[in-house]
Amino acid sequence: MRVHELRSRRRARLRFRLRHRRSNRLRLSVFRSGKNIYAQVIDDVRGHTVVSASTLDKELRATLKSGATREGAMAVGKLVAQRAIAAGISLVVFDRGAYLYHGRVKALAEAAREGGLSF
Repeated sequence: MRVHELRSRRRARLRFRLRHRRSNRLRLSVFRSGKNIYAQVIDDVRGHTVVSASTLDKELRATLKSGATREGAMAVGKLVAQRAIAAGISLVVFDRGAYLYHGRVKALAEAAREGGLSF
């Protein structure tokens, strides 16, 4: 199988589990590229992104040396948590996509928890 197909299967398997366990919580979704990391809180019922943050945001871009580091992921996690709290969101379910829970994904999740999000 190709890498893309395996990644799609992992993502679908995780989303299936999240759909059946989340009890109407919003979803904190993470996308990781080679140069940046992105996080967004999504309302799946309405199909809207409520809050988002990435290493491409102006306020983070000036302070970060690179968006592909754990420090960048931690900054994005804190920023998305801050924006979610300001929007009145404190409970989410963490969607790591097809990525393993380590490295930048883990750093983002821990920083979001420190910022006040519960998952």
